Amino acid sequence: MAQKRDYYEVLGVDRNVEKAQLKKAYRKVAMKYHPDRNPDNPEAEEKFKEAAEAYEVLNDDQKRAAYDRYGHAGVNQGAGPGGAGGFSMEDIFSQFSDIFGGGGGGGGFDFFGQQQGGRGRRAAGGQKGSNLRIRVGLTLEEIAKGAKKKIKVKKYVSCASCGGSGAKDSNSIKTCGTCNGSGYVRRVQNTFLGQMQTTVACPQCNGSGKSITSKCTSCGGEGRTYGEETLEIDIPAGVSEGLQLSMHGKGNAGMNGGPAGDLLINIQEKEHELFARDGNNIHYELDVNFADLVLGTAVEVPTLTGKVKVTLPAGTEGGKVFRLRGKGLPSLRGYGQGDQLIHVKVWVPKNVSSDERRALEKIRDSKNFIPNAKEKGGRKGFLDRLRDVFGGN
Repeated sequence: MAQKRDYYEVLGVDRNVEKAQLKKAYRKVAMKYHPDRNPDNPEAEEKFKEAAEAYEVLNDDQKRAAYDRYGHAGVNQGAGPGGAGGFSMEDIFSQFSDIFGGGGGGGGFDFFGQQQGGRGRRAAGGQKGSNLRIRVGLTLEEIAKGAKKKIKVKKYVSCASCGGSGAKDSNSIKTCGTCNGSGYVRRVQNTFLGQMQTTVACPQCNGSGKSITSKCTSCGGEGRTYGEETLEIDIPAGVSEGLQLSMHGKGNAGMNGGPAGDLLINIQEKEHELFARDGNNIHYELDVNFADLVLGTAVEVPTLTGKVKVTLPAGTEGGKVFRLRGKGLPSLRGYGQGDQLIHVKVWVPKNVSSDERRALEKIRDSKNFIPNAKEKGGRKGFLDRLRDVFGGN
């Protein structure tokens, strides 16, 4: 199987491209390999589908974030255009009808002004609502297990009085005289390819196909009011700072019955008092007194799922790192579990009693407590110990 090309490379854009430029780039590639301009050309058709697949992922904030973090493995290849069992050509024209000049209208037209029967029709409706962005703070414990969060979101909601229609009553709703109830009007444009006809949402009724003779007094004819909604957000385990999730249709309500926008959820990690995150691994500093390092001991160490007992052998040195397998964070895509790394630190008291001082002075000059250069040379150095911990060569 041929290796998939980078989606940004497919569309000829950099990784910081904004949506407006992304759409332009996709349209340019789609025009180049459009089947109407490349009849009976399987290679062009594959590139046309490849571009549709790239745009379908990069134009979706959640999918793009997953792709930027995990590459092709981070997105579901089986559901999009060009994937295993992916969209047909008709699906592509239907899903991206605004790119190809269809504007969501009945049928749409190709680049040469010829009507295409049945390439995707969206139901007429009002103006779509805007997206909302919120930040949700999570502890490492919540990230480890996944979390459900109930939040109150202030936003535009569908008007309760008119049900989102914007009309005072059913008798106040008439068929739009501009589009004759279709919700769309045709426009003719002259392009370098010739005359091109497109269908766009009716500017008079915003695509609803209806006109209002008497407006709803609660919403002033908009079909929405400013209010509040309580939402339950299901956050998967393994998310990370800056990752963006989305809830379809949970943004601002649209005008005149139009579809709602999306709720975009940006993940924020709360600083932990005990642990520091490094990818899916977590780090913990363990303070141990000098006597326990010399004699050896067993200590309880906190983890994200409770305390575990760790044995420190006699002669453990400060800086030693112990690894607890599988005690880190899970992968967002379910590919394994990180570890917890325990960094041993020598606890040095700031003040000692007179008895403690005498005991320390007694053993300070003892032969066993004088650093032995020969013995030290036989031990692994700092870089060697790091390689042991992190698996380097």
